[in-house]
Formats: sequence, C-alpha cells, structure tokens
Amino acid sequence: MSYFAHETVVIDQPCTIGDGTKIWHFSHIMPHCVIGDNCNIGQNVVVSPDVVLGRNVKVQNNVSIYSGVICEDDVFLGPSMVFTNVMNPRSAVNRHAEFKKTFVRQGASIGANATIVCGISIGEYAMIGAGAVVTKDVKSYALVVGNPARQMGWVSAYGMKLHFDEQGLATCSETGEVYQLQDHSVTKLIT
Repeated sequence: MSYFAHETVVIDQPCTIGDGTKIWHFSHIMPHCVIGDNCNIGQNVVVSPDVVLGRNVKVQNNVSIYSGVICEDDVFLGPSMVFTNVMNPRSAVNRHAEFKKTFVRQGASIGANATIVCGISIGEYAMIGAGAVVTKDVKSYALVVGNPARQMGWVSAYGMKLHFDEQGLATCSETGEVYQLQDHSVTKLIT
C-alpha cells in the first residue's frame, strides 16, 4: 500500500488511490472512485462512486464529494463545502440516472461552506469565496462570492487579486507573472 489510511477509514473496493495520498479519520472511500497521487483527504470525508480526484487535491474536513464530480490536479476543497448531483432531489424518487457532471478545473479553490450546484464547470485557478452558492459556470481565474455567487474580480494562479491596467494587463504581486484580460476572460502570458 503506497498511501496512508487511518485505521478508522472505510475503503470499498474496487477503487484507485494514488501514491503518497493520505486519508484521515472516519472518511469513506466508495467503490469505483479514482484518487490521484499526493492527495490529502481530511476527516469525515465521503468520496462517492465514480468520483475522480486528480493529483495533489486537498479535501478539508466534512466534505462529501458526490458521484458526477471530477476534480483536476491541485484543486482545494474547503471545510464543509458541498457538492450536489441532482437538480430536483426527492427521497421517494430514484434519480441516479440523472446525476449531472460537475467539473472543477486545475488549481481551482472552493472556500469553506460553499455550495456548488451540479452540472457546472469551475474554471482553472478560479476562487470561490467561503459560503458562496455557485449556480452557473465560473471562468478561469475568476473570483466569485455571495448567494447567488457573483464575480467580484480576478485572481492569479497563486491566489492573489489581479488589478488590470488600461491595456488589460495585470501582474501577480507574489510571482510577477503577467495576466491579460481580453473579451471578459483572463489568460496567463508566457514570459
């Protein structure tokens, strides 16, 4: 076994767990999920069937990742954040065939107690504020907050707020990387 699982963890087979991954107290890894290398799965986390987590995904305590969720590499899922997978759940109606896919792209961060409504995509390096309720797609590098979530600006891959000049250029205050805002989208320039 090339990963660590606390003795209280339940792991249902078959599933794939990558090298260097750590799974902490009282978590449940369900069958047919894929967890990449060097992930950190906090306490009291449920990873449902068919979920895919890329490399270096950090899942904080009390998160349930439901079937239909796909997280790419370097995603951060904050404490007690929530995913959904059905638009109109009813206890007496089986809607397993209606699970919607939710994509969290590389490097995105989702804050504590945020809710992500199913069937959307969260762009690369987007930042979702604590407590936000996200009901529609989020662009790459976008900063969204509130209920319902609204875009309040842009952030760098390092998580720093970007301030664009009249030419549509901004520099990350931590890394010096340059970003361009064009047609309501942000890209990192290769220097």
